[in-house]
Amino acid sequence: MTGEHSDVSLRDVTDDDLHVLHDYEQDPEAVRRSRFTPRPRDRFLKHWRERVLGDPDCLVRTVTVDGEVAGSVVSWTVDGQRYVGYWLGRPYWARGVGTRALGLFLELDQVRPLYADPFSGNTASVRLLERHGFERAGTVLHGEDEHILLVLDRP
Repeated sequence: MTGEHSDVSLRDVTDDDLHVLHDYEQDPEAVRRSRFTPRPRDRFLKHWRERVLGDPDCLVRTVTVDGEVAGSVVSWTVDGQRYVGYWLGRPYWARGVGTRALGLFLELDQVRPLYADPFSGNTASVRLLERHGFERAGTVLHGEDEHILLVLDRP
């Protein structure tokens, strides 16, 4: 869990945050756990500036711990289904930061049902979502990787 002196909060994303978030996306262990292919900086920045921050449907927040950028949480809609995703830098893993950040985010985005589809091998992420009331609804394939489809039906 976070220490009693750690302050986990959410705030709007700034352009400076994007460089930190890009660095977190490059972490080999994070890539292994998520099965997400990291992008070169220019593609990452373009995607975030145009498709994430530039899309009014996306709700996105920077996660901070004691004022430092720890990661991000975002929700978006695909084919009528609302999804949530998050990414934390490795220094913030296993400290309760994800639990607190997701809880705060779920207060902001109360669209239900809300879906998530973490890689099946990312047991920490699956457990975090289940602690917040997400329930297993099946599996989906992204490429050759099996992901668990989770759904949260109520606020």
